[in-house]
Amino acid sequence: MFKTLKQGKHTILSHPDYFNLVDINWFDAEYWQKQNKIVGAKKGRATAWFFKHDNLTAVLRHYWRGGLVGKVLSEQYLYPGLENTRVYKEFSLMIKLIELGLNVPKPIAAKVSQSGLIYRGDIITQAVSGAKSLLDILIERPLNSSELKSIASTIALFHTKGVYHADLNINNILFNEDGDVYIIDFDRGEIKQPNTQWQQANMARLARSFLKEQGRNNSFYWQSNDWETLHTFYKQKLTT
Repeated sequence: MFKTLKQGKHTILSHPDYFNLVDINWFDAEYWQKQNKIVGAKKGRATAWFFKHDNLTAVLRHYWRGGLVGKVLSEQYLYPGLENTRVYKEFSLMIKLIELGLNVPKPIAAKVSQSGLIYRGDIITQAVSGAKSLLDILIERPLNSSELKSIASTIALFHTKGVYHADLNINNILFNEDGDVYIIDFDRGEIKQPNTQWQQANMARLARSFLKEQGRNNSFYWQSNDWETLHTFYKQKLTT
C-alpha cells in the first residue's frame, strides 16, 4: 500500500520506496528547472515534465480538466473527500496494477491541494525506459506482426483482469527499450467486473484514435488490415 502525509492544505501520497524522499517541492516543475534536472517535456492538453533525480527518471503531471468545463475551471475540482479525488483514485489504482504484475509505470507520489471546496492535483510516475508511443512509431514506420501481437496481448491481459482505461488511445500505449508494451495515464480508470460491453468500448476508442491521428499526420503508417490483425490477436488472447 502507500503512505499519506498531511502538510497544511496539501496531502502527499507516496509509494513506500519514496516516503522519506518526496517533499512538496517535487511537484513544482520550476524547482527541477532551477536544478537543471528537467530532461524532457511532452506536450498535450497539458505539459508532462520529465526530470532526473539521482537514479530516478520520473514524469510530473498536473491534473487539468478537459472539454468545455476545462475552459472555465481549468485545474479546479470540487473536493469530495481525499479518497474520492481523481488523484487518490488514480494513484491507488496504479499501486494495485503494479501488485497485479501489469506493465504500468511505477507510481512515485501524488499531491492533493485543498482550498475550501476546491482541490488541485499532481502525480509523479516513474518514466518508462526508452519509451516510444504508438503515435511516435507510426509516424516513422509501420508496426510489424510481432508488435501488433504484443499490443493486443497486453490490452487483453488488462481487460481479463478487469482493468478499465478511460482513454485508451495510441498516445497512452508505449513500447519500452526492450520492446515490452506499457499502458499509461489511468485518470478515471478503475477495476471492473470483466464484460464485453466496456471491453469493446475500450477497443472502439482505440480504433478511433488510430483514425484520428491518421487524419492529423501526413506521415502515418497505418492500414485498416493492421487493425484487423491487432483485433484478431486481441480476441484470441481474451478467450485463452
